[in-house]
Amino acid sequence: MSGSMAQAFAHNFLGNSPRWYKLCIVGFLILNALVLWTAGPVAAGWLLVLEFIFTLAMALKCYPLMPGGLLLVEALLLKMTTPQALYDELVHNFPVILLLMFMVAGIYFMKDLLLFLFSRLLLGVRSKAMLALMFCFLSAFLSAFLDALTVTAVIISAAVGFYSVYHRVASGTDPRQDSEYSDDRHLPQLHHEDLDQFRAFLRSLLMHGAVGTALGGVCTLVGEPQNLLIGHEMGWHFSEFFLKVAPVSLPVLVAGLVTCVLLEKLRWFGYGTLLPDNVRAVLADYAAQDNAERTTRQRAALIVQGLAALILIAALAFHVAEVGLIGLMVIVLITAFTGITDEHRLGTAFKDAMPFTSLLVVFFAVVAVIQDQQLFTPLIQWVISLSPSQQPGMLYIANGLLSAISDNVFVATIYITEVKRAFLAGEMTREHFETLAIAINTGTNLPSVATPNGQAAFLFLLTSAIAPLIRLSYGRMVWMALPYTVVMGVLGWYAVSFWL
Repeated sequence: MSGSMAQAFAHNFLGNSPRWYKLCIVGFLILNALVLWTAGPVAAGWLLVLEFIFTLAMALKCYPLMPGGLLLVEALLLKMTTPQALYDELVHNFPVILLLMFMVAGIYFMKDLLLFLFSRLLLGVRSKAMLALMFCFLSAFLSAFLDALTVTAVIISAAVGFYSVYHRVASGTDPRQDSEYSDDRHLPQLHHEDLDQFRAFLRSLLMHGAVGTALGGVCTLVGEPQNLLIGHEMGWHFSEFFLKVAPVSLPVLVAGLVTCVLLEKLRWFGYGTLLPDNVRAVLADYAAQDNAERTTRQRAALIVQGLAALILIAALAFHVAEVGLIGLMVIVLITAFTGITDEHRLGTAFKDAMPFTSLLVVFFAVVAVIQDQQLFTPLIQWVISLSPSQQPGMLYIANGLLSAISDNVFVATIYITEVKRAFLAGEMTREHFETLAIAINTGTNLPSVATPNGQAAFLFLLTSAIAPLIRLSYGRMVWMALPYTVVMGVLGWYAVSFWL
């Protein structure tokens, strides 16, 4: 009896994850305590960061919330950080949490409109390179004024819509009825090749879109949270911020768009896959039938969604309230005027956002450990001690490396605080202070596309509902981001070092 009970506990632990993965997590939990007691909290802190990255990399084996959460519960028990430090970190990042709770759900209620618009884009543009360029450029443009997570939520919602339509049609079910589209067992064998090609097609578009959010987000004061933080410390308004950062951001934007086209033309790093003809035919038939059968009530609902989208863009552009609150307003407007009144349909809209919101809380706990154990302090002090001519380039590199494994807002906060302290102490001129601020801003935005850890939009994409459907793993995301990382990172460093 005891043996069978032990087997039951072993099976239940992390569910259907591979046995080797379960043993790794158990080994991590034991190793952390041993390293803390023998090598000290700094070594244990770095080990914890690497282990958390491992759980993200294995997201398709087990959602990172559970194993990552276990690691952070242990960190709290071992006093590597405190509940209060975690709470303070969450309060500091509450706008991001609020955004995920309400904005992603708000985008869900626009899915009919998004599918309507994106289907015309997808079916109307035959050139894959042009389609990829449009995805990348539109994501960059929108992210310069809106939030990158909001833009990512839009393209994810559209991709899920396309995937579900084709999968349901290929499986012989009604594409307009809710049914399982993550299970390929009922899919005829002849559709598997097309589905694999369609997955590769969607992967490339989503990655171009995610990179676009970084290309546009670096350009403006409101593009990323750390931009707003740095702009506040420097006293820069919107146009001044744009002009100050432009010598770095605009050349990188152009280079990023050129890279997008080249990757599609050369078919390197997993790009260049075309939309299968059979899939195009299914989506075209669905769009045509949808247009023919659309009722007056459905047209009215599309109009409401369109008006809500315009209100959303205007409210975000003028920053009338926190982004999350604007998302809640969108939910209220669309549901109130499209006949959605039952709790179940409301709850469905929130199911995609809440797992990632919970994971983000665990991520902020990792940041709390980094802060409490001062893991980045030696590197920060070393960069600040360099000669003024070396500081911009090295500050850019240091911010990029640290942002690739941690929260870029956290990294930017630490560096801008240290640099401003040195400026107020009379250790540098205002001009040099501005150069370093630009280096910090671009360093936390550009090289950080190297990993999903560095960009919230990348992490959101990796842990979203679409990632397992299109087989987008941590490793594949890093590989597909690599050419962008090299181009954006190297050009950004050169611009910071020699053009400012």
